[in-house]
Amino acid sequence: MQKETGEKFGLLLGLAGVICFSLTLPSTSIAVEYFGTTVVGLGRTVVAAILVAVVLIIRKEKLPSLQQFKSLFIVAFGVVLGFPLLTSWAMESLPVSHGAVELALLPLATAGFAMFRGGEIPSLKFWISSVIGSLAVIIYALHLGFGGLQFADLALLASVLILGLSYAEGGRLAKELGSWQVIAWAIMIGAPFFIIPVGLNVTTEMFYAPIHAWVSFIYLAVVSQFLAYVAWYSGMAMGGIARVSQIQYLQPFLMILFATVFLDESITFFTFVIALIVVFSVILGKNAPVSKKRSLLEKN
Repeated sequence: MQKETGEKFGLLLGLAGVICFSLTLPSTSIAVEYFGTTVVGLGRTVVAAILVAVVLIIRKEKLPSLQQFKSLFIVAFGVVLGFPLLTSWAMESLPVSHGAVELALLPLATAGFAMFRGGEIPSLKFWISSVIGSLAVIIYALHLGFGGLQFADLALLASVLILGLSYAEGGRLAKELGSWQVIAWAIMIGAPFFIIPVGLNVTTEMFYAPIHAWVSFIYLAVVSQFLAYVAWYSGMAMGGIARVSQIQYLQPFLMILFATVFLDESITFFTFVIALIVVFSVILGKNAPVSKKRSLLEKN
């Protein structure tokens, strides 16, 4: 009973994280127009590092072990470098709805890496639900006529693979290091390398950006880069990496909803139909059994 309660709470935390992440692309689309790719993509980590440093000092957190630092570099490569930078660049030329559809493939990438990095073996039922969800978002993309791939599309697809690995690694590491500690230390690892490139791209005009641009950037730094990951990694640690990753199928439609509210992008009845199919796949996958095995790192 206690285990079941923990798994349900993990799913709720994962949902909270997904809702927060769903505002990331809309916020990026707004902020990048005024601050540019480098400042938005890397600057959010520099700002988040100030908050994280204060928390780590107050709590007197001890340094991770050498083995944990190796995993943290994998997390940092994805969540504080690869994904923010690639999506910031892509959002300069793509609408949020376009990016949302492609990022919907993230649960499959996360689950795949989870088998190797997190020691989980999803069942056939889980994979069937994943295929249903993936086919739904692919049909959605074809219906909207997104057609051939652009360089921005390739950047988004690369970000999916990079972030999927980071999610799986972060979820595994959260069980021994702590959920918020994973993203906190990942931020502290990346921030020192970003100060110079961010500083070189800051201009005086940026300080006169409108309030909605600053709110978007602050949201990216405080929530998207830190607080959302605290909820997300906590959820994966408690509910299982592969199972909680299924909730991400809701993310593209939440993104589209927020894009409609904040960016005046259109939303159609067909979107809601696809959303219902995706929600069904989430429910199906949530109840699918997931077995455990020793990870490749443990065997080595």
